[in-house]
Amino acid sequence: MSYTEFLAEYGPRFLDGLQVTAIQFLLAAVLAVMVSLVMGLGKLSSNPALRWPAVAYIEFFRGSSLLVQLFLLFYVLPLFGLTFDKYVTGFLALGLNLGAYGAELVRGGIQAVPRGQWEAAYSLSMSPAKRMWRIILPQALLNMLPPWGNLIIELLKGTALVALIAVPDLMFEARQINGSTFLSAQSFGTALIMYFVFARFIVTPFMRWLERFMTRKLGRA
Repeated sequence: MSYTEFLAEYGPRFLDGLQVTAIQFLLAAVLAVMVSLVMGLGKLSSNPALRWPAVAYIEFFRGSSLLVQLFLLFYVLPLFGLTFDKYVTGFLALGLNLGAYGAELVRGGIQAVPRGQWEAAYSLSMSPAKRMWRIILPQALLNMLPPWGNLIIELLKGTALVALIAVPDLMFEARQINGSTFLSAQSFGTALIMYFVFARFIVTPFMRWLERFMTRKLGRA
């Protein structure tokens, strides 16, 4: 079977898998951003009731394997009466895992904002919340975007693990096709190309556009 014939026969299945991968990726990315913001701010809080839970969360999810966390959510939590659908489990594990790494980027980005900006915001008599949302976080976001681009790419690659709990994503379809045809090079090679195209021509341009947008918005162009 030529590669053209292979794509003609199995291409629709790869596209279906890519669609599931894209949905898992987007949902996990949204969850990761929200979690990282909350936990990053929590770790900077002077209130121990906010700081220590954030520290515990970050250390647990950074210090254990994503694969173990995925299996924990899918196979162990039901033993305690908490069951998630496999689709929910997939993006939940990915988002919570990446959120722990993102929380450290949020913390570092905020602390990297020059002290003069904090003092200027304080001199305007803004409330602490208003100072953070209107002055500090926009500048911290610009500092965070380059490393966040790397994390988002890692998130995309991490979506391949959801195939292990039978989510029919791109990797799941590649494994199923390989199992029935034994055409490993074609099956996994096609998946590799699709992951690369998604990362190189969708995720990376979007992150670069966001960097340029924030640079202009803050008047640093």
